[in-house]
Parts: sequence; C-alpha cells; structure tokens
Amino acid sequence: MTPEAIKHLLMTWAEPQFRAFSMSLMPGVGRVLGVRLPKLRKLARELALGDVDRYLQEASDATFEEIMLQGMVIGYAAKDLPKTLARIQTFVPKMDNWSVCDSFCGTLKFVEKNRSFFLRFLSPYFKSKEEYDVRFAIVIGLNYYIVPEYIDVFLQKLGRVKHKGYYAQMSLAWALSMAYIKFPQETEKFLMSENAFDDFVFNKTIQKICESRQVDTQKKMRLRGLIRK
Repeated sequence: MTPEAIKHLLMTWAEPQFRAFSMSLMPGVGRVLGVRLPKLRKLARELALGDVDRYLQEASDATFEEIMLQGMVIGYAAKDLPKTLARIQTFVPKMDNWSVCDSFCGTLKFVEKNRSFFLRFLSPYFKSKEEYDVRFAIVIGLNYYIVPEYIDVFLQKLGRVKHKGYYAQMSLAWALSMAYIKFPQETEKFLMSENAFDDFVFNKTIQKICESRQVDTQKKMRLRGLIRK
C-alpha cells in the first residue's frame, strides 16, 4: 500500500469530533486527523505482513496517525531482533507526544522474551536529553520490567532519571506508582532512601498510588502523610 493510499484510507476514517477530543488530550500537538486506535492497529497488523522496511522508508510523517501507524507496524513486525532495534532507533526521534510514545511501547511485546538484551539497548535512553527518549525508556520499563527479577534494576534506572520535562516526570511518577502497587516494600524503601526525586515527582507518585484501587485505605492514609509541602 502506497503512502498516498494509506493517507486516503486514514482520511476516510477520520472523525471530526474524535479529532477535537484527541487534541484536547494532547496540548500543542497538531496534524491530527481523528482516527480511532483500533482502526490504526488493524491497518498496522496488515502492513506488518508486507515489506516492512519499504513501508517505513516511504511512510509519511505528515500526520499524528501516520507516525503512530509506523510505531505499531514496528511492534507487530518484531521478529528479527537486530532489525527491530534498528527500526526502533530510527523511530524514537519522531515521537513528540505521550500518545505515540505510550502506544508504541505497548506494542513492543517482544521485549518480554528479550528483557536482558533489550535492557542494554534501552539504558542510554534513560539518560537522554530528549524528553520523549526518556519517556520511552520509562514506559517500556513500566510495561515489561516491573517483575521480580528486574524490579531492583528498574528502580535504580528510575533513580538516575534527571530530565525535568513534564512528560518525562509524569511517566516517572506513573512508573514508580506501578512499581509500588506490585512491589510496595521495595519501592517505598527505594523512594525513602534514595531521595533522588524532586518534590513534583515524589508527590505525584504518592498521588498516583493513592488513586489506585489496588492499594488499601490504611496504606493510602500513611502515604499521604509523606507528601512534601
């Protein structure tokens, strides 16, 4: 399918009301057509069965959906590990919003079976100066590394994140809260002993933990007492 045919198809799927809703969730992001994610995922799965490298070379970056689609195709076509890593390296700089970043990360299911190898690839992104490089690393982590054999390593990686961008810091608080839900003792000990996080990240983490239905009321009351003034 040519880039022109893809664009035409996306235009036929575009919904003005959904476009307005999507843009309200992504301040500052333009070029949004208003195509729902299930349709993008269906198309991405079809494209992933074809000549993926040719598609990625020719794909247009003109709209939010066309960039989102590229990330999904990379995830669905992930069979050859070195080739997939090269595609990821090319794609990550195109991300300029949380939605593309988070959907892309959620599509990279192959990480589950390649955690050790992928962590080495991922490590430089935690220290990047680019906001969405950092968010990419963190969201990959919260999707695939909050497991017994990697929780300590992942927490240490989070402790080294220094980026002050809003979407990097929000993902940091999100990841820490998810880590707490699954590993409360390890995560709380880390939060209190490291003191590596500024007030915004620390307080947002507590807020997100307290919003979870998986944390009991007694723990929430105690955690709220830790909020920094």
